[in-house]
Amino acid sequence: MNKAVFFDRDGVLNKEIGDYVCKIEDFQLLPDAVECIVMAKENGFKVFIITNQGGIDKKLYSHQDLKSFHNIITDACAQKGISIDEIYYCPHHPIVGNCLCRKPGSLMIEKAIAKYQIDSQKSIMFGDTDRDMEAAEACNVLGIRIQPNSDKISLLKKEIQRINNI
Repeated sequence: MNKAVFFDRDGVLNKEIGDYVCKIEDFQLLPDAVECIVMAKENGFKVFIITNQGGIDKKLYSHQDLKSFHNIITDACAQKGISIDEIYYCPHHPIVGNCLCRKPGSLMIEKAIAKYQIDSQKSIMFGDTDRDMEAAEACNVLGIRIQPNSDKISLLKKEIQRINNI
């Protein structure tokens, strides 16, 4: 079984701007984002991004726009010689209709757990909302709630040490 770190995107890896990130110039990686991903990978963790992207359903941006945003993250990781195992996103918004994948639903995390044989007891989810924590809890993954746009390095280091000692 593998261990994993799940990251929400907005406010955790890139700057939360208080509205949808619709333009490439509004997408800014947080200073510790790549460092966190590198730390997790170097310690044997799979890394996933789990993100609601209801702006697609609302026609604010497209799947292709979203791919361009995510390329910023994956390219920055590639420069450090690592990769994100997979990015899961929900393009749905409740004003258009209900779905099973949108957090606080846990389907995106469940898919990663099943596909990559993840041990939920040796995995963590960093998020900045209650819905991130609810999705993690539904999968028996430890949820760590942070303030949007805040530093995660010390929290991640502590949890990696804890998990590696299990």
